[in-house]
Amino acid sequence: MSDPSRRALLRTGLTLPLWALSDAKAADDEAARTLRGGGVVVAFRHAQAPGTFDPPNFRLGDCGTQRNLSDEGRAQARRLGQWFQRQDLRPSRVRSSPWCRCMDTATLAFGSAEIWPALGSPRGSPEQTGAQHLQQLREALTEATGQPRRFEVWVTHMFVLADLAQQNTAPGEGLVLRADAHGAVQVVARVAAA
Repeated sequence: MSDPSRRALLRTGLTLPLWALSDAKAADDEAARTLRGGGVVVAFRHAQAPGTFDPPNFRLGDCGTQRNLSDEGRAQARRLGQWFQRQDLRPSRVRSSPWCRCMDTATLAFGSAEIWPALGSPRGSPEQTGAQHLQQLREALTEATGQPRRFEVWVTHMFVLADLAQQNTAPGEGLVLRADAHGAVQVVARVAAA
């Protein structure tokens, strides 16, 4: 657990037992080792953004019509980038959903990101579109798995991660993913929410 995260816990009055702090540090160390080895993608849920869904009239490319990062979400994204800097980890590629909260998370953490529609949130589109995007994500993960000493960062939404990896994530939390020999998605580590 990072020092800012410990300070945030102390401000809330919550305390964790010493074993929980050492478990969090061990998980951070394991995630960093896995990323250094490469052949993985770390897929993040965007940082804190109040609410649950976008307003009915939202438009991609117009952040004023979308649910956006809160001040805490922006700080969380910056802390995420600082964790990567402290670990001396540099992604070979950063991709993001076109939603503003994802692009903002990616750019605040990593400086820049390329928009990839496959990472976009499902929204009233036919189920086949969702299946097509999941297929694109699985193919890209299989390709990334074959690249030792390199890793990619993807920033997306809770629903996309749940569909892809069959696991839930907190805002700002990342799943370190690789494809097995049959192309199935495996979660090999987690990067704790910053």
